[in-house]
Amino acid sequence: MANTKSSKKRILVNKRNNLQNRFYKSSVRTLTKKFLKDLETYKSSQSTADKEKVQIVLNSIYSLIDKGSKKNVYHKNTAARKKAKLAALLKTAI
Repeated sequence: MANTKSSKKRILVNKRNNLQNRFYKSSVRTLTKKFLKDLETYKSSQSTADKEKVQIVLNSIYSLIDKGSKKNVYHKNTAARKKAKLAALLKTAI
């Protein structure tokens, strides 16, 4: 149990940060799965509508990764690695 005022505050700050980290990480994982599913659909159909759908999902993943990196949820190299991996997957599909 926390004894000092500062340790009680640290507990509250850690809870807040944990929720924020969990939001970014789970959202990125969920969108990545959606991206991979949409990418498979695009590979089989090769339609422009599917390509636009994949690009929209990829942009939203990039946005979340960048915001998470800015808030120290992700290390900058981890964020860059995740983005590069997704870009490479898209490039092989085209």
